[in-house]
Amino acid sequence: MEVKSRQFSFLKLFSFEKVHKHMKSPIYVYYQLDNFYQNHRRYVKSRSDEQLRDHREENSTNACKPEDIANGKAIVPCGLIAWSLFNDTYSFSRDNKNLTVNKNGISWKSDREHKFGKDVFPKNFQSSAIRGGATLNVSIPLSKQEDLIVWMRTAALPTFRKLYGKIEVDLNEGDNITVTLQNNYNTYSFNGKKKLVLSTTSWLGGKNDFLGIAYLTVGGLCFFLALAFTIVYFVKPRQLGDPSYLSWNRNPGGR
Repeated sequence: MEVKSRQFSFLKLFSFEKVHKHMKSPIYVYYQLDNFYQNHRRYVKSRSDEQLRDHREENSTNACKPEDIANGKAIVPCGLIAWSLFNDTYSFSRDNKNLTVNKNGISWKSDREHKFGKDVFPKNFQSSAIRGGATLNVSIPLSKQEDLIVWMRTAALPTFRKLYGKIEVDLNEGDNITVTLQNNYNTYSFNGKKKLVLSTTSWLGGKNDFLGIAYLTVGGLCFFLALAFTIVYFVKPRQLGDPSYLSWNRNPGGR
């Protein structure tokens, strides 16, 4: 189920959506951005993995320019990726009863345990003249700032989805869901679009059109190449190991 974000001048708006078929919990809430190139080389490199892991590397900001220093002090976490952290917020209700969105465990466990330090806390973040996206709670270590951890795992394509949270109750067909969203994130600057997606998974995982299209395309290409090589082999066969194809036999007088 998709909810397209309509960008108005005010911060809050209400959107009413009807559930088209039964959705079994957990229901994953994603935000989708279009035309956002997280794979740009300068953007991808604008981070400090050393700083994210270890509080003793607080000043390791060489790769983070221009978001490395503010007011003469190092920014933690530094870099353009963290600076542009997504900051729209969503809340849901069904029949005037709130639906809780669980934001625990939305990031990769390996990222929480090995890439973001338990003793690293935000410092001097979003304090420069130009503010990017969301702010961070300075009393919570980066290993527990799961919205940040999800955002820092950059996407390979300009249209991508990132996990916002999980609704841990079933939604029934015909349920009217009220979505209250706070429209903070600026997509005008890169001519982008925002969408809110509710999805479930099966034992095979979630829906991914890109992988299916990619596999079919590559498989089809391999099939036609194999067919072409087979036709060439039967129409104009070449004896394997034929010495007449050696360069000195093809041109005996030359070198």
